[in-house]
Amino acid sequence: MSDTAGTSSGSAPGPGTGASATGDGLTRRRRRRWTTWSALGLAALVLLGTGGGWALYTMLNGNMTADEAAAAELARYERERPTALVHGAQNILLIGSDTRSGDGNGAYGRDSGTARSDTMILLHLAADRRSATAVSLPRDLMVDVPSCLRPDGGRSRPALTMLNQAFETGGSACAVRTVEKLTNIRIDHYAVVDFSGFKNMVDAVDGVEVCLRKPVDDKAAKLKLPAGRVTLDGEQALGFVRARESLGDGSDTERMARQQQFLAALVGEARSNDTLLNPVKLYPLLDAATSSLTTDPELASLRGLYQLVRGLRNIPTEHVQFMTVPRKSYPYDTNRDQLVQPEAGTLFEQLRSDTPVTITRNDPQHSMANSGKSGGRQAPSPAPAFPGRTAAEDGCV
Repeated sequence: MSDTAGTSSGSAPGPGTGASATGDGLTRRRRRRWTTWSALGLAALVLLGTGGGWALYTMLNGNMTADEAAAAELARYERERPTALVHGAQNILLIGSDTRSGDGNGAYGRDSGTARSDTMILLHLAADRRSATAVSLPRDLMVDVPSCLRPDGGRSRPALTMLNQAFETGGSACAVRTVEKLTNIRIDHYAVVDFSGFKNMVDAVDGVEVCLRKPVDDKAAKLKLPAGRVTLDGEQALGFVRARESLGDGSDTERMARQQQFLAALVGEARSNDTLLNPVKLYPLLDAATSSLTTDPELASLRGLYQLVRGLRNIPTEHVQFMTVPRKSYPYDTNRDQLVQPEAGTLFEQLRSDTPVTITRNDPQHSMANSGKSGGRQAPSPAPAFPGRTAAEDGCV
């Protein structure tokens, strides 16, 4: 999908200095895209890592950055935000920032003072902590972005535009308000992650194994891999989730499916090796994870993370689900997406009411736009199944 220029202006603080508003939207056509969603694996690690001593706790706790400005902006609009329906269920918006500011991020391009959220994932944790569902929200999804506070202190105009414009225009608060407006789901927490933190977390678990149907040689992503099973280090993993030229058909659909495959493998890696039980391995992972996060103030501490995910390690991998929101091409621009209704609305309502979501094995040729159709007749679908995968599945891409 093609890029469009943004609409806001100003400098962009990266993770570590807050993520409240991020720049004027001027985007280079060849900017490489990425995602870094290790939050599920991190959750289990934090759960076991908080008992390693007060000094260690204090140091790791101090790594995290609380986005106070975004919290103040969300408080300003509290009355218009959705109401949480189910006590104990949690909805977390995971935001991948492509900022080039911050330690280690300048290697991926010049810092232009802008940052976008080319990947957003809405993570739903069931109230009984027996399942977790991660829903990818495409960056080019056309949405209503409300008036948001810009980095220069002014206010943007409400606009129908791509989802990734929300973070660029008004940072975390604007992204949260946009997703809440889109889904009618209350966002309890949010976390912003950068390039460097992702790489460091992958390296801290000694790499993540993936399976490739064909060899990969992508110069743009600096990625050269053989076919079959291969263990990716942090740099290779970053290239793997960003690559577009040599993997799949170059579409965001293919890339999101690959990102979900990698996240599933990361969850399995964190739970299968001895990282959780080995302090020598655990500390680098916790250090990398906490150093890379900018979150809402409530979540910006090891205690906050612990309270959020204390039951997460008991979720079977087959109940950790990954999927993409039902969408199709936008009729006025085929390089953009729009939601498929009523399927997307059904999914959002299931998440909001903490009703179990059923997924089927990911099929690149299948979309919810075609589900329930047989012989030209619409079949009843009281409990639709959505294309996706679980962390227990092991497939090649």
